[in-house]
Amino acid sequence: MRIVTLIENLVYQKNLFAEHGLSFYLEGSHKKILFDTGQTSHFIHNAGVLGVDLTAIDEVVISHGHYDHTGGLYPFLKINPKAKVYIKREAFHPKYHGQGKFIGVFYDSLLDKRIVYVDQRVELDEGIFIMPNIPVKYPEDTNYGQLHVKVGDELVEDTFEDELYMAITENKKLSVISSCSHRGIINILEAARDEFDFPFDTIMGGFHIQANSEDKLKTLADYLKRISPRAIGVCHCSGVEKYAWLLQHLGQRVFYNHTGKVVWVNG
Repeated sequence: MRIVTLIENLVYQKNLFAEHGLSFYLEGSHKKILFDTGQTSHFIHNAGVLGVDLTAIDEVVISHGHYDHTGGLYPFLKINPKAKVYIKREAFHPKYHGQGKFIGVFYDSLLDKRIVYVDQRVELDEGIFIMPNIPVKYPEDTNYGQLHVKVGDELVEDTFEDELYMAITENKKLSVISSCSHRGIINILEAARDEFDFPFDTIMGGFHIQANSEDKLKTLADYLKRISPRAIGVCHCSGVEKYAWLLQHLGQRVFYNHTGKVVWVNG
């Protein structure tokens, strides 16, 4: 199965944009799926350069309600009249960085009759699943930082009840795409292992480890060694320095998943 990174923080190919955001294109057996929409409409331009027809997208999945994953949603809906949008209800709760900077997403009437609220596992295409449940087995793995959500008139710590990830099962292998991993990449992978009894093929996305301590990185590296995926693609909120650290400790199975990167999984 083919996955194309339509936008990410870094770019090396001419004529493509990069930004602090993330968007993936997944090409299934029967469906074409968009996972997140970056910070702006720049991913739409990139899709054209990369040969991805966004008017043919059947389904959109939103990982959580932050601007750098939802900013291109409404520009996309204006050019694609058919795609359904799969999202958790909590994604529309007002989200803030620190005590005052709004970083969330507003509901727009473009979503009317197109939105599908997710609260349980959904198989979008053969072997391609939306996974909305991420139990926090390891609280030390979470990445909440200075991120808040407004409840009534009060800002409280955002524990990302809106976060979801995608799982791909094919050829008796399991791949996981996590867009930002606020609830922790180890917690996400443990949730996937509890759902599917297959060895890991590819793990990719934003791991949100940019500010992680050395001890926390070692815990992640040890875990990844134990589950032994074939490939690990880090990007976005992972940080280039932490990518280099993982590459040093886990070897060539680690790659940076930059804008325009094409990855084949579960082959």
